[in-house]
This record gives sequence, C-alpha cells and structure tokens, in this order.
Amino acid sequence: MYLRFLKVIFLILSIVAMHGCANRGTPSGGEEDKEPPLITKTVPENFTTNFKGKEIRIYFNEFIKINNLQKQLIISPPMDVDPTITPLSAASKYIKIIINDTLEDNTTYAFNFGQSIVDNNEENPYDYYKYVFSTGDYIDSLSVKGLIVDAEKLQPDTFVSVMLYELDSTYTDSTVYKQKPKYITNTLDSVTTFSIDNIKAGNYKLIALKDENGNFTYQQKSDKIGFFEGVINVPSDTTYTLKLFKEELDFDIKRSKQIAGQKIAFGYEGNATNMTIEQLGELPEGFEKRITKDKTKDTLYYWYKPKIELDSAQFVITNKTFTDTLNHKFREIERDSLVIRAEQSGTLNFRDDFTLEGTIPFTKINTQYISILDQDSLRVPYTTSFDTLKNSYSFKFDKTESNKYIIQLLPNALEDFFGNVNDTLNFSLRTKTFADYTNIRVKLENAVYPVIVQLTDEQGEVKYEQFATEPRLFDFKNINPNKYYIRVVYDTNGNQKWDSGNYLLQLQPERVSYAKGLIDGRAGWDYPEEVFTLD
Repeated sequence: MYLRFLKVIFLILSIVAMHGCANRGTPSGGEEDKEPPLITKTVPENFTTNFKGKEIRIYFNEFIKINNLQKQLIISPPMDVDPTITPLSAASKYIKIIINDTLEDNTTYAFNFGQSIVDNNEENPYDYYKYVFSTGDYIDSLSVKGLIVDAEKLQPDTFVSVMLYELDSTYTDSTVYKQKPKYITNTLDSVTTFSIDNIKAGNYKLIALKDENGNFTYQQKSDKIGFFEGVINVPSDTTYTLKLFKEELDFDIKRSKQIAGQKIAFGYEGNATNMTIEQLGELPEGFEKRITKDKTKDTLYYWYKPKIELDSAQFVITNKTFTDTLNHKFREIERDSLVIRAEQSGTLNFRDDFTLEGTIPFTKINTQYISILDQDSLRVPYTTSFDTLKNSYSFKFDKTESNKYIIQLLPNALEDFFGNVNDTLNFSLRTKTFADYTNIRVKLENAVYPVIVQLTDEQGEVKYEQFATEPRLFDFKNINPNKYYIRVVYDTNGNQKWDSGNYLLQLQPERVSYAKGLIDGRAGWDYPEEVFTLD
C-alpha cells in the first residue's frame, strides 16, 4: 500500500513537471514583422522599352494586398480606359495589370502605386513603387518639380493632382475642362511637393487640381485649381509654386419658385451683387417690390404688392453682362407672418451692435416706441442703421462692464412691407467685464496698402478683421479668448474682401500672408505689439 502511495505521488509530480515544461515552451509568435514586401521579379521587366503587350505582373516574396487603389494609384499619362488591376480585396503573391486602352506610340508610361501595396499580415507598405515602360526605343527621363500651397489657407489640401498639358496645335485654354493631361502626378496625403517624372522635352502648361471627381478635368463647381501663368519649357531646373484656389462660380440663375404669397425665390450661382430682377408686362396700379437675400443660401427673395392676378409672368434677370428671361407660374398660397428675432442673445460683446431681423421686409421704424435701459433703469442713447438686403436693423450704443440692457419695442415700432406691425417685444442682454476678453495689437512692416488684417482660428475661419489704406496700428480690442493666426490680405483692388483668381483670365488670387505661429489670446491679457514683417 505504501508502494502504491509512492507511485501516485510520483505520477502527480510528473504531470506537474510536464505542465511546467509545456508552459515554458509555448511559442510567443515571434517578433512583429516590420519589413515591407519585396519584389522578386516583374514581367516584363521594369523600364522595358518597345512595350507591345497587354499584361504586366509584379511578383513579391510574400502575400500582399492593395489598399485604397482609387486614390493612391497614379498612371501617367492617364488612360482613357482604366486598366484592370488585381488583387483588389484578396491576398496574392503578385499584382496583375491588364491594359484595356490603346497605348500611344513612342510614349513613356508610369504606374505609381503610392502606398497602396502592403503585406497581408501587418500591412507594411511598399512605399511609392513605380512601374515604368515605354512604347518607344527609350524611357523619357525628364521631370518638372514644384510645391503646392493654398492661396487662402495656411495648409494646402492633400491628394492634389498636378498635370502637364502639351502645348500642341490642339491645345486651348478650355482644354483643361474637357481633356485629360499628357502627364500627371499626385501629392497624395503626406507631402506638398511634387515631381512629374518620365516626361519628354517640350512646351507644357502646368496645372494643379484638387480633383474631387477624379476625372482629371477641371470642374469649376467642385474643384480647386492652380496654374503657372507662363509656358513650362522642359528640360527645366526651375521649382514651380502653384497656388490652389476655388474660383468664384460664373453667374447663373436657377428657376424661380413661389414659396409664399407675394414672395418668389430666385436661386443663383456666383456673385449676385449687381443682380436685378424685373417683371415684364403690365403691372397693377401702385405696384411695389422689395428684394432681400437669404441668410445662408444663394437665393434672392422678390416681394411684391398688390397681389398679381395672373397665372404666369416673365422675369428678366440681369447681372453685368448676364441676361436671362424666366417664366414664372404664380401659386395661391398664404403670405408669411411677421416674426422678429434678435441676432444676439444672453451676452452682448462690447464690439457688437444689437441687431433685429424680420421674416418680411421692414419699411418703417418709429424710434419713439423703442427704448434701451441699463440695469439702473437709465435710458441709453442709441443710433440705428438698416441693411435692406439683409432686412436687419442695427442698434449702436455705448456699453459698460457687467451691465444689463433691456431693449423694448412697443407696438408699431416696426412696420413691414405688407403693413404688419410688431407686438410688444423685450430683449435682455448682459455685458461681461473687460477682463473676460483679450486685446491684440498688430503692426505691419513692409506692407503694400491697401490691406486687410485678419485674425483666424486654427481652422482658418476669419473671426476679426480690419481694413486700411495706409500704415497704422491694428488694435483688436475686447475679442474672445482663443488661439489666433494673423493673416494679411493684399487687397489690390481695395474692395475690402479677398478676391479669388480666374483660370480663363489667367488671373491669380490676391496674395495672402500668414505670420508664423499661433497667438494664445488669453482672457485678461493685453498682448505686446505683434510685429508682422511682410516679404
């Protein structure tokens, strides 16, 4: 029995020992694979000349897959019929390219895969692999290099197409709207520089596109464009800088739509500053009209009285050299009701005026029925101004720290286009202390006037701006605490806004300069003078 007990003990110890050994011997899976796949061969060989085939194979030392091919792969020159490339989702040890297009004679083609080729397990990329072949006797080896910047923003877009159009007998300024370029490259998502390689000697037009549709042609409505004004003579040692900008759309009018009684909406594209709307035919006695603009949409509203007893009418739309005639069908629907809203609520900044907006155009204001009282019930003097297009009244008055203001409008203070008047309206707003805001002073050196000095947030949105036609200090007082960039617009035409460029006119956008670094505008701080030296 004792012997049997020893055997049991021995068996248990043996099992424990074996278990421990098994644990110590469990494989860890090895070190993480950080190496990209390697190419073992290509058929035909890379940089082949006198290429006549329809199929290319690129072999690797391990299983690979292709990611985001649509964005990453750039074929130069572009093909009218896209090649078939596999694998797209499955893993494989080779890439197969089937050429479906008719290749041009004596032309060098380059397939740049960007970062689309990765190994199957860890997705280590084979960076910027390029397969090149020529249908002629030699490989073209010249290049054009440069830099992409944004004309307005601090950082340019990613995935910008940079293109060369051959200046042959068929080229016109409108070619970029209709035809693919001779050569192309892409900045992808990592750099803002570009190099268009494997091109032949010649004269070219250099274009950059933020090509939203991926069709290698310029679509004004969706794409940004940049261009070099002159001719690119290849070979060239010049490094070219292209400024991307969004063109202002060519003016065009959309169809009219009756959206309320005696109110017609006219949608448009482009700049409507000089747009006029005139109804043709005989108009009722005492006819009046007003035009206002939608706050967010590119739409003008045409208000009229009295009611027009017609089924339809024609309207002539003009805007500088633009003229068009629209047929409009009237509808029997109710008129809008007058609603008056304050643009501000809660807190009123020292820099801002109090503003009222209405859903129907205002025609009269009676300031005898309007009062502004502070927290001590003392009357505060004010002045008013009216913006016809925005249909808004602004009330300007001096404001003090930590004060409360009650703006009251008694009945009949405001009257609209249809004779409606307001009921009693009360608006209550407060001011903060000066210590709740920040002050920034900007001094420009080497500036060419007129200029617009702007403070933008980190996303490039303009928060504050000042215009000047001659040298002075730019004091931004009592502004909201935030981090700001200083941006200067060279307002060449003095119209107090940044003007974009125009490709067909070969007009570059107005120049914009950014000061280096962010200003950390903290509450209660008066920042020392920020000196911005312009080039």
